[in-house]
Amino acid sequence: MTDTQVLVVGGGPVGLTLAIDLGKRGIKTMLIEQKDAPQFLPKMERCNARTMEIYRRLGIAGKIREAGMRGDIPMDVFIVFTLTEPPLVHHHYPSVNEARAEIAACRDGTMPLEPYQLISQYTLEPLLKSIAEEIPSVTVRYGCEFLSFAQDESGVTAQIKTAKGVETVRAAYLAGCDGGASTVRKQIGIRLRGEANLLELRQALYRCDELYDRMPIGNGPGHGRHYHVADAHNGFLIMQDSTKHFTLHAVVERDEDMKTAFEQIVGVPVKYEMLTCNPWRQNLLLAERYQEGRVFLAGDAVHLVIPTGGLGMNSGVGDAIDLSWKLAATLQGWGGPNLLRSYEAERRQIGDRNVGASRHATLGRRKWRALWKPNIRDDTPEGAATRANLARVADVEQRKSNDMIGAELGYRYVDSPIICDIPGGPEHLFRSYHPTTWPGARLPHVWLDDGTAMQDRIPDGYTILKLGRTKAETGALAKALQSFGAPVTVLDVPDQAARDVYGYDLLLLRPDMHVVWRGNVPPEDAAGVAAVATGH
Repeated sequence: MTDTQVLVVGGGPVGLTLAIDLGKRGIKTMLIEQKDAPQFLPKMERCNARTMEIYRRLGIAGKIREAGMRGDIPMDVFIVFTLTEPPLVHHHYPSVNEARAEIAACRDGTMPLEPYQLISQYTLEPLLKSIAEEIPSVTVRYGCEFLSFAQDESGVTAQIKTAKGVETVRAAYLAGCDGGASTVRKQIGIRLRGEANLLELRQALYRCDELYDRMPIGNGPGHGRHYHVADAHNGFLIMQDSTKHFTLHAVVERDEDMKTAFEQIVGVPVKYEMLTCNPWRQNLLLAERYQEGRVFLAGDAVHLVIPTGGLGMNSGVGDAIDLSWKLAATLQGWGGPNLLRSYEAERRQIGDRNVGASRHATLGRRKWRALWKPNIRDDTPEGAATRANLARVADVEQRKSNDMIGAELGYRYVDSPIICDIPGGPEHLFRSYHPTTWPGARLPHVWLDDGTAMQDRIPDGYTILKLGRTKAETGALAKALQSFGAPVTVLDVPDQAARDVYGYDLLLLRPDMHVVWRGNVPPEDAAGVAAVATGH
């Protein structure tokens, strides 16, 4: 029998992120993955702004940017017939370098600390694996199939299968990060509910070394990351992080048809190789529960979205970070019973909200695609009218898939047992972000007078932020948190810019930089606030 504190099932980005954060917190963690090695398959292709903030906090954002797409490449989105013709719609989105310049100039808290990063999952996954393997308290084991588990009051006993036979692993907690077909979820008996099998497409991965360098081709669009094709097949061409690989989604009968579809979209002869081709189905599903006793679920195991808005893997990284510090606090002895109970209360509402955001974006895409007619290419007044109508609607509706900054940064935990919540609160918006320190919200990014970022000044553990030269005495709150054994830092930040954005003199932050409590004078019941914050 092998003993560990946390057993993570699944070696995708979510499971690996969980293992890395647990390991950096000193928690003995074993990650098992059924595959022998990370696979060269296209799945997610963008870490959003919040995910990159999380990876910055883990100290690995730089490595991810080095491995991903170059910072000077545009992130533009086009709607086209082919890559040789003028686009019907062109939406400009800044490159990483351009986004960084915008962030550097922003002083009102409305932008993230980190811009997004285009990085294909087949690049990100092995990178995260190598980072996890360097952490002494983390054991990464590929070629290990999760079979079953049993749990009792003190832990979980799992059976895993390796090349040498069946092994037993004993852990205090188990985390199922094993994807949409999650074996862990199925064994618990938790069902996914929502809209399943909305559309079946094929996804193919191509290598084409010359295509990026040849763009624009003729009068076609220039460089971008997404090329939606105005056709009868829901065609959608995506540039991957190397600029040498492309993926295409389309509704066609056979794998071989994906070669024809690629050639038609490119519009000129190019040398290419179709590396993989697989069917997939669009789903909008949410698990009934995220927890059963000492077993927790995260990522695609609990929420399946259509990749409109990039909310799949990124939601899962949010799950992992929320779960990690709560597991660590519980195992280290200072987390109260409500800490782990709050995981489902907090993250399921975000899963539900992001399924809704994905549905919102998908309906927008369906709206303009429904305007396609067979005459759209005709050189007739009717054909011109069809083109103009589709382009007019798509110019509005397609933006819903790419303008998701509210869902990325503006999520807020409502009615959490470990937040000093108050009734009301700002509206949850998908497409726009308004900085707030309402309890449950992520701490907005603010530049300080010395040029550093507030988020970079926040240490691990709980932080009592004193803002705007307040003289408020916070010793009672700090002592109350310390009485539970929780790590706490009092941070005095006199910069007026931070006080102006945050709106209050005092903020209590938890380890994931979400606001627990705020006020202009210390809380009357400091012990009560500390008890809520630590799950007691």
